[in-house]
Amino acid sequence: MSTEFLPPGRATTGSGTISAATATDPARFEADTLVVFLSSGGVGSGGIAAVDQATNGQLTRLWDQGDLTGKRYECVPLLALQGLACRQVLVMGVGPADELTPGILYRAAATAARQLAGRTRDCVGFLAEGHWTNDQIEQAVAGAAVGQIGQDLYRAEKRQHPFAATVWLEAPVEVVTRGGLIADGVNLARRLVNLPPDDLYPETFADEAATIAGRVGLEIEIWDQARLERERCQALLAVARGSERSPRLVLLHYRGTAHGGGAGHADSRPDLALVGKGVTFDSGGLSLKPSEGMLAMKCDMAGAAAALGAIATIAALRLPIHVVAAVGLVENMTGPSAYKLGDVVTARSGLTIEIHNTDAEGRVVLADVLDVVADLQPRRIVDAATLTGACMVALGRDIAGLFTNDQACCDAVQAAATAVGERVWQLPMDKDFDDQILSEVADIKNVGDGRLGGAITAAKLLERFVRGIPWTHVDIAGPAFADKPTPWTGGGGTGAMVRPFVELARTLAR
Repeated sequence: MSTEFLPPGRATTGSGTISAATATDPARFEADTLVVFLSSGGVGSGGIAAVDQATNGQLTRLWDQGDLTGKRYECVPLLALQGLACRQVLVMGVGPADELTPGILYRAAATAARQLAGRTRDCVGFLAEGHWTNDQIEQAVAGAAVGQIGQDLYRAEKRQHPFAATVWLEAPVEVVTRGGLIADGVNLARRLVNLPPDDLYPETFADEAATIAGRVGLEIEIWDQARLERERCQALLAVARGSERSPRLVLLHYRGTAHGGGAGHADSRPDLALVGKGVTFDSGGLSLKPSEGMLAMKCDMAGAAAALGAIATIAALRLPIHVVAAVGLVENMTGPSAYKLGDVVTARSGLTIEIHNTDAEGRVVLADVLDVVADLQPRRIVDAATLTGACMVALGRDIAGLFTNDQACCDAVQAAATAVGERVWQLPMDKDFDDQILSEVADIKNVGDGRLGGAITAAKLLERFVRGIPWTHVDIAGPAFADKPTPWTGGGGTGAMVRPFVELARTLAR
C-alpha cells in the first residue's frame, strides 16, 4: 500500500483514483454512495437542495423531523432514496455556513470517507458546493483521500478499505488534482510514522526518500556513517552510537526557481529549508523510558516524515520555489557504545554540548542537521520535531508549539497552518531562557534547569545552530500521533505539518 506521486493531472488515494465531474447531475450519478454536505442553516440551497428536489423533498422532511441538523461532523447515512441513481446518500454536517473553513471541510470530508471506508466500495461521489472556494475544495478533496487510509498496515483483515474510485462533482479538475496530491503527501508521512521500527530505520527511511525523489524529480544526497564522520557531525553520531543500525542524513532539493535557481544561477539560495527530526525509534537511551512511554516511539521520526511528505508534494505540484529538506536519521538505543550522561559532544558547528539526559536526543541530532542546512544559506528555516513532552503539557495533544527568532517567519508558518486548519500556538523565546542551557563543563547542556519551560529551553538549544537565519521551530510532539481515534482519523500517524508546509511554500511562491 505504498503512496505514489503521479504527474500533474492525475492523483491517487493510495490505491484508488480521484477524478472530477463538472457537468454531472447529482440525481443521475451512479455510485455506491453520494456524500452531500449540509450546513446548520438547512436544506434550502446549493447541492443538497438539488438532491432534495430530486427526492421530492425527502431531505426537507428529515430536517423538519430533526433527523438532519447540519451539526459539524454529524454523519447520517440514508438508504434507497427515490429519485437518485446512487444506492446511498451520506449527509455530512459542516456547522454554520458563515464559519466554514478549509480545515473544517478537510475534517468533514475525512470523517465521511472514514465512515464509508469500513467496507469495500467501488465508487463514492462527493458533491462540492458552488459557493466553496478553490482552497476549500482542495482541502476537502485531501481530507476525503486521507480519511480512507488507516494504520492497519499489517492486519490480515483490514479495517479501512480505500475506494476504487472517488469522484468529485461540481469541482474544477485542477483543484481536485491538487487536493489528491496534497493527500498523497499526508498519507506518505502517515505511512512512514505507522511503520514498525524494525522495518523503518535510518537506512530504509533513506531508501524510501530516494524512491520518492525519483518519482517526483528531487535531487537527493544521502550521507552515510563515513560521510557523517568526514563532515564532523559528532552530535548526531553520538546519539546513533547505541544502535547497531548506522545513521543517515538525507538532503533533498526541489529547484522550482522563484528567487533561487540551479547551478550557475545568480542566486541559488533556497527560499525555504524544511528540517525534520528522524529518530526512527527512541528508547530514551541510558535515560531509559518506561515501557508505556516507549510503545509509540516509532513516531519520533514524524518531523522527518513531514519534511519528506511536504517537499514531495511541493515538487508534485510544481510550485515555483526553491526548497531544500534535510532530515537526520538515527535510532536512540542502549547498546554498549551508547552515549552517556556526562559525555561532552562537539557539534559540527564546533559548539560543545554536555549530555545531561540521553532522552533529550532530538535536539542533539538537529544541532548538526541545522548546521548543515545553514551552510546553504536559505532565506528561512522551518523545522518540525516531536521534541518535548513539555510542549504537550503546555498545549495538549492537538496543538503544535511555535518558537522563533524572527516574528515574520513565525507569522508565515502560523498563517499557513491556520489556512489549512492545523492548530499551532507561539510560545515565548525570552533571552532569560538562554542561561538555563549554559553548562559548567561545555558551552551548553542538552536540557534546561529542571522540567519547567522544557519546550522553550529545547528550542533555545536549536536556536544556537541556525546562525541568525530567520527560523521557526515547530514542536509536534502532541499532534503527530493520535493514540485513539477521532471522527476523521483512526489513530496512529496524522501527517501533521505536511499541509501547512505545502501552504507555506505556495504562499512564498506567489
